[in-house]
This record gives sequence, structure tokens and C-alpha cells, in this order.
Amino acid sequence: MTVTAPPEPSTQAPAAGLSRRQVQAVAGCYFVASFAALGLPPYLTAILPGLGDPHGRWAGLLYIVPTVFSALGAPFWGRLGDRFGRKRLLLRAQLGLSVSFLLAGLADSLWAFTLALVLQGFLGGTFAATNGYLAAALEGPGLSKALTQMQGGARAALVAAPILVGALSPWLSPHRQYVVMALLPLTAAALLTRLPEPGRLVSTPRKRSAGKPSSALWALYGAEFAFVFATIVSFPYLIALVEQRVPGLNSTVAGLLFALPHLCYLLLAARVHTAVLHRPRAGLALGFVLVAAGLAGHAPAHSVAAFALTRLVLGLGMTLGLVCLAVLAAAAAHGRAPGRMFGTLELASKGGAVAAGAIAALVNSAFGPGAPVLIGTAAALTAALCCALRSRSLPRSAPSPSNPGSR
Repeated sequence: MTVTAPPEPSTQAPAAGLSRRQVQAVAGCYFVASFAALGLPPYLTAILPGLGDPHGRWAGLLYIVPTVFSALGAPFWGRLGDRFGRKRLLLRAQLGLSVSFLLAGLADSLWAFTLALVLQGFLGGTFAATNGYLAAALEGPGLSKALTQMQGGARAALVAAPILVGALSPWLSPHRQYVVMALLPLTAAALLTRLPEPGRLVSTPRKRSAGKPSSALWALYGAEFAFVFATIVSFPYLIALVEQRVPGLNSTVAGLLFALPHLCYLLLAARVHTAVLHRPRAGLALGFVLVAAGLAGHAPAHSVAAFALTRLVLGLGMTLGLVCLAVLAAAAAHGRAPGRMFGTLELASKGGAVAAGAIAALVNSAFGPGAPVLIGTAAALTAALCCALRSRSLPRSAPSPSNPGSR
């Protein structure tokens, strides 16, 4: 069945395109929404004893609960965004996060807290909602650059949020910080009300864009899943691995080693975007190779310098891969309903994260904290080989504004 978007009204049409300042405002709101979602989960082991789980045994499962339900809800919310307006669904996502954070902070039992995390995942979905909003107004290099900025917001939150939560903990427990953090997405929603409802840019649609996903789009979803899996699988037990290899290491240094790849992204993403804009498929394959090399380097590392070097290689690969995926997603979004496409892309991304967390827990339990990085190495090498063999299955780059139908 072919589904076409409803025609825009002839009067009071939504604005096409977004200014640089408006894109920056959207990125800032995404950073704000990501802050609590990424900063508080590392403290679940400190939160759960006060909710009836004295040893924090449920921390690992609860860590991925929002991710699971975000993945399940993303395609549904994406389709609603295509139908009822991307700005409305973006506001809904921010308000959903605010309500769920408030409920989590006020929860007085493990079941109530778990329900709040379920709602956080299902009612949130700011990644898909934000990207769908941007894709409705931008295309080509403008869209891929905006998607790169969104990733930068998430990386900045991943670095800064746990530090701030830890600094506030002596005065306010991480559990009750959920109540304070509820103000952040609420503030973001208030700011987003000032932004326009974007109208789809006029361009030549692809014949298959409204029907079943093409092989190129399925390849993009597969690449997204594989990249997220390969990078995330090493995260949960990295600190344990570093402390095992370098006994007595200061926790601040260990945290810095964890953050190095994300800092690489913040420093290099803009330059990498310019470099790979017209060759994202080759860049993605190289990104997988560097991720594999960085993860493999963890095996022989037994000093801070060795870990820093291998984390920097991983960071370069992560930056290259994420930016290339943004360029490829911008190409795939051309002529398609962006909410549905980015909702499915988030499903692939969250699915990779959930699989990575589950497998990391299993292999760590069986073989120790060094095992997850070896699993990630194998996954990245396999994905790099697939990219090389099936490079034609992925869109080449974002279409040029001067020739919207190009690929």
C-alpha cells in the first residue's frame, strides 16, 4: 500500500527550512533532555537500596528498561509525527520525559520506580522525534550536519551529566534528583514552542519512498544496529577492566578514560563531517575498522598510557562511524516520511544497545571484564567486511540541494 503525505494548505503553510540558530536551539533542547536520561542511570546501584533492593541486583535490568521501551515506541510515535506534525510529537516527547522523571523521583517502591522507567522509555523518544523534526525541514548536507550536532549533544551529556549528578549527591540523593531533572525537559518543551512547525522541502520524491523500505534503507538499519552494538558492548564493564589492569588507579582518571571517545567526537565531528560528506560509505567501513582496532587494543593494555591510546583510536572510529551514519541517514530521508524512518532507525539503534548490554553481562559473568571488548572487536570487524562487500546497498551521500533527486 502506498501512503502519501497530506498536501500542505495553500495558506499559512509551515516554514520550510530552519535557520542556524533554530538548529542550535533544537540541539540544545536535545542536550537538556539527554542530561537526566544519561546522567542518572549510572547511579542506579545507589538508588535501589532505598527502594527495597539492598544489593542493587536489579540495576543491570533497570538500566536497559527505558532503552527497550523507547525502541518499541519509536516507530509508533514516528508515524504519528508524520500524520499530526513533527513539532507536536517533539513537544510530546519532552513532556513525556518530564512526567516520567517526576514519577521516578517520587516513587517509593521498586515497582513504582520500574513503571516510571517504562514510561520514560515509551513516552520519551526524543532522538527519533528530534531527528524527524529536523528532517522535515532540512535535507542534504544541512540535515546531516544537524544530525551530527544532535549526536554532539548526546555525547556532551554523557560526559557532563554523571559528573554533575555525583557532585550534587552529598546534598540531594540521586533518586530525588529525578524530581529536579524533570524541570529540564519541561524547560526544553517551553523553548521548543517558539520554533516553527517545519514544512517538507519541495523536492522530487523517490518512487519507493512511501512503500516498503528499500534494500539501501535496510542496510542503513543494519549498519546502525551493528555500530551501536560494537561500541556499546565495551561500556558497562570498562571501569572494572581498567581497575583490574591498573590497580589503585584514581577513579577520576578511570572516568576520564571512559569519556575519551566522547570527547573525541565533540572535538572532531565537525571536521569529520566535511571530510566524509561525499564518501560516507568508505568512511563508515573505516570507522568500523578503527573501532575494531581500538577495542582490540584493550586486550594488551596494562597502563594508563596504553588505555588512553586505545581509547583515542576507538574515539576516532566512533566519530567517523557516527558522522557517516548521519550523512547516510540524511540521504535515506530524502523523499521519505521522516518520522517513520527515524523511528525505525531508533528501533535499530536501541536494539543494538539492548543486545550489547545483555551480551556484555553474559560474557563478563562467564569470562571477566576483558571479554566484552573482544566481542565488540569481532562485531566491528564483521560489520566492516559487510560494508566493504555491500557498499552499494547504502545511499552514497546526502542529496545535493541543487539536484534534490540525486543520490
